Amino acid sequence: MNAINYHFSDKELKTILDSLIITVDTREQKNMHILDYFRKKDVQYRIRTMKTGDYSAMIPAIPELGIHRDLYLNALLERKNGVDELVESIKDRTRFENELIRASRHPFVLIVEDLQGYEKILNGKYRSQYKPESLLGSLKTFETRYNFSTVFVDPKTSGNYIYHHFLYRAREQLKGG
Repeated sequence: MNAINYHFSDKELKTILDSLIITVDTREQKNMHILDYFRKKDVQYRIRTMKTGDYSAMIPAIPELGIHRDLYLNALLERKNGVDELVESIKDRTRFENELIRASRHPFVLIVEDLQGYEKILNGKYRSQYKPESLLGSLKTFETRYNFSTVFVDPKTSGNYIYHHFLYRAREQLKGG
């Protein structure tokens, strides 16, 4: 989307942002609560195969506003359904790091569906024998190395987080910010 050099009016910007479609990877599992949020809030989404990441977004062509083809945001979101899944991913270092290498070609965020997840990491409240200081060290090293942030959210707010993450990223890109 960085190739857009138009200045859209507020009304045009609203029209464009109202057309935003969240893309959901076909391999994404245990996400019915997110899809339910999208349906309840009339957030458009499409399930499709993604090479990396679990979620992204696109703006469909709107020729009357000068958008002649679908525009895909250069951003991803990776989701883990809890601290235990995060720990298992980090323990499988090679696979997880390869996933991060692919994702780091785009701005991305890792969300972990556990509002107390950071505290659980600090206190070793997960199913693995992985030491808390080692787990935190690995996570923070990966964040620095691959330029992403980890956000801990309540599962009931995941759909809201995902939608607004991409909505405001698209808005800033369209405004040239």
